[in-house]
Amino acid sequence: MIWSFLKIAIFVVFVAAVALLADHLAASGPGIRVAIANTEFTLGPVQAVVALLVGLLAFWLLLRILGLLGALVRFLNGDETALSRHFDRNREQKGYRALADAMMSLASGEAKLAMSQATRAEKYLNKPELTNLLTAQAAEAGGDTRRATEAYKRLLGDERTRFVGVRGLMKQKVAEGETETALKLAQTAFALKPRHEEVQDTLLKLQAETGDWQGARKVLGAKLKQGLLPRDVYKRRDAVLALQEAKAITDETATIEAREAAIAANKMSPDLIPAAVLAADGYVRNGKPKYAARVLRKAWQMRPHPDLAAAFAAIDPDETPVARLKRFAPLMAAAPDDEETRLLRAELNIAAEDFPSARRAIGDLHTTHPTARTLAIMAAISRGEGESDSIVRGWLTRALTASRGPQWVCDNCHHVHADWGPVCDNCGGFDTLSWKEPPRPAMSLPNGAEMLPMIVGSDPAPEVHDASDTGMEVSDPAPADATAETGMILDENIGRKAQDDAS
Repeated sequence: MIWSFLKIAIFVVFVAAVALLADHLAASGPGIRVAIANTEFTLGPVQAVVALLVGLLAFWLLLRILGLLGALVRFLNGDETALSRHFDRNREQKGYRALADAMMSLASGEAKLAMSQATRAEKYLNKPELTNLLTAQAAEAGGDTRRATEAYKRLLGDERTRFVGVRGLMKQKVAEGETETALKLAQTAFALKPRHEEVQDTLLKLQAETGDWQGARKVLGAKLKQGLLPRDVYKRRDAVLALQEAKAITDETATIEAREAAIAANKMSPDLIPAAVLAADGYVRNGKPKYAARVLRKAWQMRPHPDLAAAFAAIDPDETPVARLKRFAPLMAAAPDDEETRLLRAELNIAAEDFPSARRAIGDLHTTHPTARTLAIMAAISRGEGESDSIVRGWLTRALTASRGPQWVCDNCHHVHADWGPVCDNCGGFDTLSWKEPPRPAMSLPNGAEMLPMIVGSDPAPEVHDASDTGMEVSDPAPADATAETGMILDENIGRKAQDDAS
């Protein structure tokens, strides 16, 4: 307090002295006469300015000496840190100025200048929690990964900055693609700060990529407890993780655990198709086909899907086509008007060689929504009803350039997957795959695909017809191997189309 008062008093005296000096200069004419020890000096304007600067420098030195003498007096009076504080005060001022300049340079995008200022601040300040962090950020902005890594490692030595160092190293390893190291660092960061949302998301993604489903479920539960995830989203994603945990159990001695995990996943999210399929398989293996059928019917009611139909057929794989058509009736009754149900009914009737019923089941789908599967079914019906080879080839030709229908598509990047998975193979998104028809790009085959029906045979008429309704004589049914032959033609053409799509 006294020292502050002295500073103010000295400043007032200095201002008063400058004012008196200016008044004296104005009254003394062109020169300044100074008398010292009975000796008179006359100073010109330049000499007066030099004398003033020398006086100011001497005054500043006097203040510094007085400050040092004051610190010395306090030291002699018992203050052991008085002298060190006196010298450290100047270093701290320089260090904080350099630190402020480094932060401003980093904010303005001048990475090299920020790194230089951070180094200068590190030289003056004994605060590594500030300078190391700033050095790491400046090095990252400047692309100097090695120096940033060294700065983050130095942060690990202090409990206050350990989390920052671990998080920085984790982000570096994620960017470099070192998944295993990044996973260990993410687990450490999660243990230090379990409520950190970014660390939770990074850890969950890394656990999904490496197949640590049990650990991912714990992180997901933590997000639910902290209110960072809605309960319905949690139930869906926990079901996905439980399903993958069940799939990961491949040991024959652990089949019971796998079945229980799959059934639990299906109960948590009945609309999760792979969970319903795996749960049904578990019931079948356990000798409970009725439970399997009930699970599949419930899932079919929510979302009809070919995998559900295949799992339903696997309940009794040795039944006759007529018996299978009868057993499938309750399943198809769960969603009778869905397109998948209509296609399934047509395929079952084709297998039972009831081609008119198959035609009635498919209706006008080949005109309203012509997919490769729909047109292939129409080719099988035409072959079964004894139509000419040119008609059959016409249907198959149209199937080559038709839409593939619904597929597993990522909601984020729209990448198409052959099978369902918890993580998108393209963008790494978790639980982003949906069963839907992807946007169809414009296709062009060499030599003009639109000319193929004219080359290979007649383009089939789009209208629906039933031979029994026309009054025309119905031809004899096709031989028993007609459906199989059509299936071979279908597989060949669809396979060729898949190769075209892949290329």
